[in-house]
Formats: sequence, structure tokens, C-alpha cells
Amino acid sequence: MSRFSMIAAAVIAALSATPALAGDVTVGTLKISAPWTRATPKGAAVGGGYLTITNTGTAPDRLTGGAVDIAARFEVHEMSMDNGVMKMRELADGLEIKPGETIEFKPGSYHVMFMGLKQQLIQGQHVKATLQFEKAGKVDVDFAVEGLGAQSPGAASGHTMPGMNMKH
Repeated sequence: MSRFSMIAAAVIAALSATPALAGDVTVGTLKISAPWTRATPKGAAVGGGYLTITNTGTAPDRLTGGAVDIAARFEVHEMSMDNGVMKMRELADGLEIKPGETIEFKPGSYHVMFMGLKQQLIQGQHVKATLQFEKAGKVDVDFAVEGLGAQSPGAASGHTMPGMNMKH
């Protein structure tokens, strides 16, 4: 194999590797992965944030809140069905992450709210935030801003939503 072929093979291997997402953070026994939010229309007062938190330790921890520069308040929320009606409420005491547990914050479930937005969230930008945990303390994260109707991270960057027939 020529030197050029070896270099080309190394470059191709490096490009095809799947690295951890840029927003992934590990602090102590907590792993925070894939933080993302949706773009908002002009004048929107609130935005939602989504991520996955895994507790690899032997003791529980609790997400109690956080802070974000682009909004007046940062709250932990849950959505649930009650007699066929979707209800959303703030979890005033935060959310416990038990040992060995993974909690996915996603549309229609647990999520964080950016209340009193000071600016529009624009697809392709990033929102810096700080999560507050009972034991792990403050953890800085970077929420990627996806498209207005995104249902998962990366949905607006070339991935298709289930059921969509994309023709080229």
C-alpha cells in the first residue's frame, strides 16, 4: 500500500468514526448527553430544552433547576396524560435520577423550560446553560438549536423524520 493510500485510508476512517456529540458532558457519576432545543418564532416567551441524563453511580442525584442567559428563568417540567388531556407542570423539587437510571428529557415528557425568553432561538445557534444538581453541583451544557418542529437532536440537519418520503 502506498503512503498516499495509507493516509487516505486513515482520513476516511477518521471521517467515518462517530464521535461523542459536542454537547456531551460527564461530571462525577452523571453523564449528560445530546442537549438540544427547538428554534422559536419571533416574540415567543418560552422555549423547551431536552437532553439525556444517566446516573452511573450508586447514589441518587437530583436535577433541581438551572440558569440560562437567554431567559429570565430555567425550570424543570414534566408532561403527562390525565384523562386524555396532556398536562404540563413544574417539578418544584426537581427530578431525582436514581443510581443506574437514564432519564430522557424529550417532547411530551420531562423537559426544561426557558421562561421569559429575552431573544429568539434560531436554528443552528447554541444556547449555553447551567444545570443545577443537588450533589454534582453546577454543570455547564450547550444546547444545540434545532428546527422549529424538531422531535430529536439532529432532526433538522439532514436526518428525516419517521414517515417522511424524501426523494432526491
